[in-house]
Amino acid sequence: MNRLHVARLGIARGGIELRHALTYWPDLVQALFLTVAQLVVLFLMRGHQVPGTTFSLGSLTLPSVIGMSFAFGGLLGVVGLISVDREDGTLLPNPRFIPMVLLPFGALTAISGVFYPITHLPGWMQGIGQLFPMYWLGLGMRAALLPPHLAAVEIDGSWRLPLVFLALALWAVLGLTAAPPVLRRMARRESGSRVAERRERAMLRAT
Repeated sequence: MNRLHVARLGIARGGIELRHALTYWPDLVQALFLTVAQLVVLFLMRGHQVPGTTFSLGSLTLPSVIGMSFAFGGLLGVVGLISVDREDGTLLPNPRFIPMVLLPFGALTAISGVFYPITHLPGWMQGIGQLFPMYWLGLGMRAALLPPHLAAVEIDGSWRLPLVFLALALWAVLGLTAAPPVLRRMARRESGSRVAERRERAMLRAT
């Protein structure tokens, strides 16, 4: 199979996936919900300033929201796709687990400094927020897009870029290490007949 043929197959598959995403309402809701929620939050922040500065609170929030979008797409997007693939018999994760991911994700958003400086939260919340990658994604985006003097509202009054790199690298390694054994364990708990049954149901729905 030559490279040109592979490229054509990839483009064809991409077209199919895009058409499916634009015509399947659950996918549209998932894609639009976060964007609309972000726009509403930023709109409500108009006229407000970062405490102790004259800088717009909405401008401070925007880089954090971009970082949150990476986390949302990387975590929930993958969970959703795996759940769909499970239903058509391609893979073995369960769509009922999606709410179990959404709820902790929302809680982490509230304590990760996305919509308000984390330094204005209680110390124990700051500690929990820093354990997860969403805070570090937001901090890295703020360091890249905001004026240097805005670092004063962050923990230790700096962007802590070495820690941003180390924290995100550690989470990447943990994820890549944990994913294969978790998927293998899930596969061992499934039988071929159950996978075939789900695939048959999915084909019936499609027709």
